[in-house]
Amino acid sequence: MTVETIGQDAERFLDWQGLTRALEAGHRLPKAEIQDIFLYRRDDTLLDRAAWIDGLGSLVKIGTIVPGNANRGKPTINGIVNLFDDVTGELTALIDFHLVTKWKTAGDSLLSASRLARKDSRNILLVGAGVVAQNMVQAYSSIFPEARFTTWSRTRKTAEAMGLPVADDLEAAVRAADIICCATMAKAPLIKGDWLQPGQHLDLIGAYTPAMREVDDHAMARARIFVDSRATTIHHIGELIDPIASGAIGEADVIADFYDDPALYSRRSEDEITIAKNGGGAHLDLMTATYIAECWRRRKG
Repeated sequence: MTVETIGQDAERFLDWQGLTRALEAGHRLPKAEIQDIFLYRRDDTLLDRAAWIDGLGSLVKIGTIVPGNANRGKPTINGIVNLFDDVTGELTALIDFHLVTKWKTAGDSLLSASRLARKDSRNILLVGAGVVAQNMVQAYSSIFPEARFTTWSRTRKTAEAMGLPVADDLEAAVRAADIICCATMAKAPLIKGDWLQPGQHLDLIGAYTPAMREVDDHAMARARIFVDSRATTIHHIGELIDPIASGAIGEADVIADFYDDPALYSRRSEDEITIAKNGGGAHLDLMTATYIAECWRRRKG
């Protein structure tokens, strides 16, 4: 079996709505088996993520995070995605780590927004101004072509580098937004529930450990809550662990994940507030990597 090597040049064959359709199709298959391994050497991390979906295939995504590389003029994150055939278990593709991560992370929240955000949403606030926020501009624009973006960051210079209008007052910017996209490394809530307005949708992307949060308990209590996967969020991420522990919400307040009926994972009214927590599990890497590989193989035909 030929092993494809797929790099960043594959991106020109991808489109965001094609990816969301692939994610929906992946969630109609049996639930994935997933496992993460983290190894540490002082400030450095070795990440090994694996997923297997019967009927789709299997994946091992390996990456190293070495913060000291910033002072060496080298990338702080390096890795590779290994994609294996579902039937034979043979290696079929080696795919660029950053390509899969970009499309998986943004596509995950795009699928949530496509179901939960009001169709007339126009004002999108990006809380955080890193690579993920930049990718979300592309993703959101694919389904909200008339969207107007504003960005806020704790470091104004970083926000200005996005080339978008910059908000100085986070509370005012939140109150004025239709969609609020949080993609930060915050360990304490930035968004307060008192600021939220009827009809808003929040995509929470940044928090991925038990010690990280982007919104407070009151925000979680006011909203209808959705996740990409209960298995990778409820007991793993501070955004859910803390408000459940405080009694602000219960596990039953998580209404649906992507494995549930899409009719359940949907907006009920124009006035309700919705929150979608992006956990980004390895099963989503597998669905995304498979979509990328299929698009790459079709490029000549």
